[in-house]
Amino acid sequence: MSDYSHIVVERTDEMAHIELARPKHNVLNIPMMNELNTALADIGADDSLKCLVISGQGKNFCAGVEVADHKPEMVDEMVAVFNRIFELINRIDIPVIAQVQGACLGGGMELAIACDTIIAADTAFFGQPEIKLGFFPPYAALRLPELVGPAKAIEICTTGRTYSAAEALTLGFISRTSETLEEEVGKAVKEICMASPLIIRLNKRAVKRHLGIGFSQGVKLVSDYFLNTMMKTEDTLEGIKSFEEKRRPQWKNR
Repeated sequence: MSDYSHIVVERTDEMAHIELARPKHNVLNIPMMNELNTALADIGADDSLKCLVISGQGKNFCAGVEVADHKPEMVDEMVAVFNRIFELINRIDIPVIAQVQGACLGGGMELAIACDTIIAADTAFFGQPEIKLGFFPPYAALRLPELVGPAKAIEICTTGRTYSAAEALTLGFISRTSETLEEEVGKAVKEICMASPLIIRLNKRAVKRHLGIGFSQGVKLVSDYFLNTMMKTEDTLEGIKSFEEKRRPQWKNR
């Protein structure tokens, strides 16, 4: 358990769980975002972890960022603290799963799409309604074109419409839906945690470091990473040995 006021942080030997916990709808304000950033920085520095889950307490994941924090006298601080969330998540080398139920709107949706995977309840709903208040969603404007393409990103940002979990799945910015959300997330975490924490990090880095690189250069770089980084680890050699010996691997995280 954690001593935070607006979030709850729990850890096991293999995973971390951040729960947004600010009634009524887990709306992000500056103090809450500062707490979230502290937790993310701490988790990102722990090389023993294999997975991070971010969820929301109660019926909703997160209904956005506090509108009062958008006032001119507070907006500079709000944007800086808000942007820090995405910088920290982007630096985390283990899979980050958003466990989404209920409303996932505005800054809450931006937090969710910053994660590597969104697993949503069948009844969850998503949207960027900022335009209705005279804003645009800054991180969504950057991230959504990568996930759904420019045309759909423009639609999401300029209409402010709400999308069901089924629609979000079709658009491609969530990974799966489930009637039993916690059970589905638990299965995903279990699958991830079977692997070495070091090799999990190397896999995620291999994907992210070569985004946007031309094919020929990408093949060369990822092959070099495979041969001269991954193949030099004890855990890769242990994986090969355990397969040949028909036993479970004993990961050393090195």
